[in-house]
Amino acid sequence: MGFERGASSSSSSLPPYPREDTPLLGKAPPLSSNFKTFANIFISIVGAGVLGLPYCFKKTGWVFGLLMLFTVAFLTYHCMMLLVYTRRKLESGKGFPKINSFGDLGFTICGPIGRFAVDAMIVLSQAGFCVSYLIFVANTLAYLVSNTATAPILGLTPKVLFIWGCFPFQLGLNSIPTLTHLAPLSILADAVDIAAKSVVMVEDVFTFMKNRPALEAFGGFSVMFYALGVAVYAFEGIGMILPLESEAKNKDKFGRVLALGMTVISLLFGAFGALGYFAYGLCINLFITFPLMMNPVYEIVERRFCDSRYCLWLRWLMVLGVSLVALSVPNFADFLSLVGSSVCVVLGFVLPALFHCLVFKEEMGWRCIVLDGTIVVFGFIIAVSGTWTSLMEILAPKA
Repeated sequence: MGFERGASSSSSSLPPYPREDTPLLGKAPPLSSNFKTFANIFISIVGAGVLGLPYCFKKTGWVFGLLMLFTVAFLTYHCMMLLVYTRRKLESGKGFPKINSFGDLGFTICGPIGRFAVDAMIVLSQAGFCVSYLIFVANTLAYLVSNTATAPILGLTPKVLFIWGCFPFQLGLNSIPTLTHLAPLSILADAVDIAAKSVVMVEDVFTFMKNRPALEAFGGFSVMFYALGVAVYAFEGIGMILPLESEAKNKDKFGRVLALGMTVISLLFGAFGALGYFAYGLCINLFITFPLMMNPVYEIVERRFCDSRYCLWLRWLMVLGVSLVALSVPNFADFLSLVGSSVCVVLGFVLPALFHCLVFKEEMGWRCIVLDGTIVVFGFIIAVSGTWTSLMEILAPKA
């Protein structure tokens, strides 16, 4: 495995299909200031994964949960910077063409296999996010009507009814061909998301002050890998780091801006996880966000099977598949842990460290193998153990 300049030294080697950084309006966007870069980092990382943190903290204890969360945040930041350093090394030191995305990086280092590995992980993670959205929306709405409509309707439970009730509306939303037309919905989703999280955190403070419930600081190491999966899921956003660094005006300060962003996000996640319960308003946000999160999946699948042409029936088929998976998973947080352990760990830890080691092994020698190899091994341990624990939680009989 090596770097074939002949296969990567011309623009024709990188196929001209859309990538994660493709401009929406056909004109390259202006370079971003440090503030805009910070805002973009925040938007790219903060998502539905935070909703699983309160349940995660309940299982691990709030002190252990915070320690685990900040550890994952630091490791995620480190692996994001590994991607940035690897891209810079290939473009400046080895003379490779412009590398715009995670998939381009995989193609440059490992050829088609590298791009396929990244694409597969992105498809699985993004589709997994959308499955968790449906589970959360359906479970929350089913809980709200449980006091008035406990009996099954036509043999279907409230959760199943709500998932199928969302299905025709999601077919319509996911039929929209471009992200440009989804921009107003994205703005609405962000506004609802911020408002709902703010209301929840304020309400939780008052609830805690009133009831003073007993808190557990350490829940034991038996749930550590389960919690790591949820935390990794919450910080997933590594696929957008290379495009964001490309758009940054002050690239020499990108690492500091990313560090600041990860610090702020970690504090926000820690506060929400320690305080938290779920809010009804977040259902609206997740319902609207569904087509936005599926868009990278559509780009990859349509590129590989439809020559990058819009394909309505293929999109509808994927929405059906996501809905069917959501029907079979009972618990929102359990599924977050499964996706975080099995997919996000590989995408966020294993592949960045592996790519970095392949590029820098001659320059760094044994240090590169030890440092990056440790992350790769650690990632595989989390992936195997966390996936097994999450599957046991999902398949375990519920009282």
